[in-house]
Amino acid sequence: MLSQHKKTINTNTFLIICTILIALIFFGIGRLSVPSKEPILIKNLEKASVNQIINPEVGETKDLGKVVTSKNGAKYHLPDCPGAKQISEKNKVWYDSIQEAEKAGYSPAKNCPGLQ
Repeated sequence: MLSQHKKTINTNTFLIICTILIALIFFGIGRLSVPSKEPILIKNLEKASVNQIINPEVGETKDLGKVVTSKNGAKYHLPDCPGAKQISEKNKVWYDSIQEAEKAGYSPAKNCPGLQ
């Protein structure tokens, strides 16, 4: 009778462990199925230049220009510069070239690698 009790305990323990493992597997699969909400930046395509973002949902491209300035500032930045990342989207002004930004009265940012 004691050995029958041990078999029941071992069977119950095995079922509990299997249930927990299956739950963890399905939880992981559920997490992987959630789509990413970040935009996809395409840098190396023939149809898209380095300065274009492609919206994967509608397939359209938006040209962002080569340098960015702030409506309220006096400096221009490359898009990957730390200063450019601090400009809010509503205040960003894009120029197709450094020359255009300089003609508009902007000067290069000193903390932007690649402009010095």
